[in-house]
Amino acid sequence: MTSHPSDEAAATDVFDPETRSAVMRRVKGKDTAPEMIVRRALTRLGARYRLHRKDLPGSPDIVMPGRRLALFVHGCFWHGHDCPRGARVPKQNRDYWTAKVGRNVARDARNREALATAGWRVVTIWECELKDRAGLEARLTELLGSLDPARGRVPT
Repeated sequence: MTSHPSDEAAATDVFDPETRSAVMRRVKGKDTAPEMIVRRALTRLGARYRLHRKDLPGSPDIVMPGRRLALFVHGCFWHGHDCPRGARVPKQNRDYWTAKVGRNVARDARNREALATAGWRVVTIWECELKDRAGLEARLTELLGSLDPARGRVPT
């Protein structure tokens, strides 16, 4: 008797299907740990921002309307980054995950284009970039330029 390929794939997962389903349900889309790191860094820099503007394409994670700056904080796996973590493909249900991440990448590109067309600067901060906190703060400082800490805007 030969084993079915899906039986072999199921054996590679460390969780049973019910537990895997529960784990996946807990994956958040807002207020993630990477997003919180970026928000804390922006707060330390004196920046003022809004969260998850639903009226903008893609509901950017962080928005600075006065600067026309939209920040997306992306998980490397979920958004197909070209780093080692983003290049991983699960062994189980490989076709599904490849298509899923591909759809996410296409959607992200459409949202970036729509925001840019509407006059927004769009920046993506990748989860893997958050390991270097000093580098993150330097990048955010460069994005923000000189801030008026009281208003979160460039002084006029």
